[in-house]
Amino acid sequence: MATILPYRQPVSVTNYISSTGLDRKASLSSFPSSRTPSSASMRNGSSHKAISGRIRRNDSDGSTRTPPTPSSHSNPTNAVALRSPRKVKPQYPADSPEKHVEYILVASFDIDRGPTMEHQYPGAISGDENMLAELMLPDQAHVRNQDWTIFFLHKDTGDEEEIAEAKRLRRDKIDRRKRRKAEGARGVVEDGMLQEVSENEEEQADEEDEEDEVEVEGGEGPPLIYVLNLVNTKQDTTAKRGAVVKAMAICTRHSFLHIYKPLLLLALEEYFKSPYPDTLASLFDAVNAMDLSLMPRLSTLERHILQASDTKDLFVEKFEQMIQQRMAQESPSDSATSLDSPSKKAGDMTRPSNRYGIPRDTHEYETRVVYNSIPIPIKIPTAVSPETVGDFSVVKLIQVFSGPHATSPQPFAMHPHLTTSGSYTHPIIVLVNAILTQKRIIFLGHNRPSGEVAEAVLAACALVSGGVLRGFTRHAFPYTDLTKIDDLLKVPGFIAGVTNPAFANHPEWWDLLCDIPTGRMKISNRIDQAPLTEGFIYFQQQNPTYAPNSSGIGGGPSLVNGSVDPTGDQTFIDDVLRSIASRHGESVIRSKWRDYIVKFTRIAAAFEEAVYGASALYIGASEADAGAYGVSGHGYVWPDEISRGRELGANVWRIEGWRLTRSYYSFIQDLAALWGRLPIRKLDLGHQLDRLRQLRLSHEESGKLFLAMRDAIGSYDEVCQLLTATPENHAGLFYLSLGFFHPDASVRKATVELIERIKEHEAGRHFYAQLGRFAKCAFLRIKKEGETTGKRETGGDTIDTRPRTALRRS
Repeated sequence: MATILPYRQPVSVTNYISSTGLDRKASLSSFPSSRTPSSASMRNGSSHKAISGRIRRNDSDGSTRTPPTPSSHSNPTNAVALRSPRKVKPQYPADSPEKHVEYILVASFDIDRGPTMEHQYPGAISGDENMLAELMLPDQAHVRNQDWTIFFLHKDTGDEEEIAEAKRLRRDKIDRRKRRKAEGARGVVEDGMLQEVSENEEEQADEEDEEDEVEVEGGEGPPLIYVLNLVNTKQDTTAKRGAVVKAMAICTRHSFLHIYKPLLLLALEEYFKSPYPDTLASLFDAVNAMDLSLMPRLSTLERHILQASDTKDLFVEKFEQMIQQRMAQESPSDSATSLDSPSKKAGDMTRPSNRYGIPRDTHEYETRVVYNSIPIPIKIPTAVSPETVGDFSVVKLIQVFSGPHATSPQPFAMHPHLTTSGSYTHPIIVLVNAILTQKRIIFLGHNRPSGEVAEAVLAACALVSGGVLRGFTRHAFPYTDLTKIDDLLKVPGFIAGVTNPAFANHPEWWDLLCDIPTGRMKISNRIDQAPLTEGFIYFQQQNPTYAPNSSGIGGGPSLVNGSVDPTGDQTFIDDVLRSIASRHGESVIRSKWRDYIVKFTRIAAAFEEAVYGASALYIGASEADAGAYGVSGHGYVWPDEISRGRELGANVWRIEGWRLTRSYYSFIQDLAALWGRLPIRKLDLGHQLDRLRQLRLSHEESGKLFLAMRDAIGSYDEVCQLLTATPENHAGLFYLSLGFFHPDASVRKATVELIERIKEHEAGRHFYAQLGRFAKCAFLRIKKEGETTGKRETGGDTIDTRPRTALRRS
């Protein structure tokens, strides 16, 4: 399978490839390999056993004690802050040999020769130069003063197998080092001598393990090269056509390539004045001198927490720690004192910010690039979701296709995979269904800038991904033209942006046409019909009441009359449109779509279990059902069986269509990789929290749930996993705080212990701060009662609010 890495390739893999003679120049193409994606997925191993199954727990003595800061919300003066025991490392180290920008290209339009490549710096990029020049100079570029385009370059797949083998050997090496580390920690004695792993080797293993974590998430195959291109037209009476058209492009591994727009504007203007390679060299040196060494690397769980929150100082401690580590390196005399020593005063925590600057919003890392003596501020996203490339607006995409449908709805041609709510299914839902089921999609923007259709393509990929699924962007073409139609049609399930209206006249080229100027979508009359699958037939036999018909309408007979919305799609779209009308912002809309995609994957897992007996989308179901902490259960929760049957029936066609796509197999791989790193695997936190939210539990059932949460959650990573299941848009810690009012005193005490651990967590303290005053008063009252009872009763239990890692040390 192929995917996109939001981070650059780890250095160790590059070094390994170089040392083994695999470092040969790869050819680049704007089209991916024609090799079957699903076969590559299975060859790379969709089983979670093939991916490193290490559990990143913080049960060691590596936890640090830090003094309370004014923003820590900690009541005790000597409380133990629950912090990650791992040393904070940068996403892009200063000593990394990898460059931010790999190539800079310049193309121009010649009246006699057409699009031509003028310069390539620092060297000629392999591949078809004519193809690159045509992509850099889109149709009708000469009629606009300025235009932006984005396109992707793929490495030659001949290198993919070699790189995969290098990664496999490297993972084996890391596993062997980890086993030696574990044996040393247990104190294995051989010949009377204690065999331990050296501190340097442990640190190296941790570094390689974290790099491997990023690598596994990125997926199989080489990362894409993202190309940001700027086209300018200058009026010139001396030119043959009265104008000079030139384009400059930056080729980078960073998916946040939009940060280079200000630099391209200045550089292309400079190139018009001085069209020489030295102009490109100055830009190349400036962008690669950009310092990102103080941008902390976050774990998978930390990134999910940051992306789901609007809190501007979330994980600010990691930025402070990065600065402190840098200051310790610059001042060796200060390094003798521990950075987290309790002897440091709270005021010392703010001193690094005076020199380096703590970001005002931890969602973005602020730096600058000095180009031609001009300092240009740059903001880089700290946490990048899969399938998020460039700068686009999901809100704009929804508004473009929602407006005409709201004022004058037009029926779609029925297709089981696409029109899941009938012929008047909302266009955005039709688009989402088409991408999920891997249909061929064209965004047409006649007489529109190519940058506009490119943004629509990228927004659609991010919309359906939700930061959860992947496999869309690698087969997306933000801009293409008629000259590449033969190559385009070889790509299954492409998502392409075009400006030539000729595409609309060839329905055999696409399955869904999205016309941006009119805001209308059209399903092709040449689209392949949905095949009957075993899952559909079995569900129809077992659940005839809720089984969908051949047109894709399911959920019961009442849907035909339009009285209910079994998929919930229309209700969801109405909620999204209300949020847009209320100006809730881009991040809120993306969070809603993330919840929508997560819900879809959980419903798909429930469908597979109901139809096939087991689901590859839920790893560890047997462990969660074993009841290790006194509670059991896994998966999505419905209020009753009728709701369950209706929603499963309404999603049968969509789920069966998705199960045949590359994004489905990629998702299985991602789940297997994530499962090996989850600290809590015997308790399905999402399932248990859904029970609190949606079901009316008895006192005994709810009591067991709160006790199980208290017993399972204690370390830093365990709290992180809990916070990913309690995002702000799901009421945060509100449902957990209901345990303060449980009739059983032991349950109330257990809830206080759990909330106290969350409160001392770097990110959890922000979740605690958002609790209502009523819940906080109950928390403080129960905590005080427990302390008073412990003092009054000899040998009585008190509420020990220290994190579990601290309890183990004592």
